[in-house]
Amino acid sequence: MNFRSLLFAAAAAAVLTLPAQAQIDSAYGPLLKKYVTPRGVKYGAWKANAADLAALEKVVDSIAKAPASSAASKEQQAFHLNAYNAWILREKLREYPGNQRFSVLSVLPYFNKAERITVAGKKMSFNNLENDIIRPRYKDPRIHAALNCAAQSCPPLLNEPFTASKLDSQLDGVVRRWVAMETGGVRLSADKKSAEVSKIFDWFKDDFAVVGGVVPFINKYRQEKLPADVKLSYQSYVWNLNEAK
Repeated sequence: MNFRSLLFAAAAAAVLTLPAQAQIDSAYGPLLKKYVTPRGVKYGAWKANAADLAALEKVVDSIAKAPASSAASKEQQAFHLNAYNAWILREKLREYPGNQRFSVLSVLPYFNKAERITVAGKKMSFNNLENDIIRPRYKDPRIHAALNCAAQSCPPLLNEPFTASKLDSQLDGVVRRWVAMETGGVRLSADKKSAEVSKIFDWFKDDFAVVGGVVPFINKYRQEKLPADVKLSYQSYVWNLNEAK
């Protein structure tokens, strides 16, 4: 591909998500600011506001209708991260209050092959979106701090949309916050010989290999570094709803 073709591809990738990005900026951003807190999501208040439920429907509708693209640009990466999180919120709000403690049976419909959501014109599951698009296309282990499946052990949801212009700083920020958390993040023992870390580091250990492994990844973003020979164990994953009361 020559330089002119590269420029055209980059421009096309940016244009492809403009309608969805406009809806994300104008509607999704204010919704996140209003309902997402460091302690979780105010699902009850959101569910009680019909206008804000309708606004989220418009957001996921714009995500569903966005033109497809195979580009691995920052615009597309931000789009797919927002798509995952917005659809999760929509699904949890639709069933809220429901069973606020996830069971294996209630989790599986979101992540198996059930095609519950539409992204860029294609019906898919959350598993498809994460494991067939986001992880292989962008090969960025920071996405594991950006995706939020509405469980308490997920890294906290960012209270603003991801955008191409701020994507690297946003991803660095959510990783720093995640690895600084003892519960659901990284808990270093007093003698610094062992650490309990999020189960995500076990489930997706191969993703962190691209940056040297789990410990080097954590140490890049964590103020108190882990020793290179630290013994890792994994925290139990808490599937309770990440609700802020």
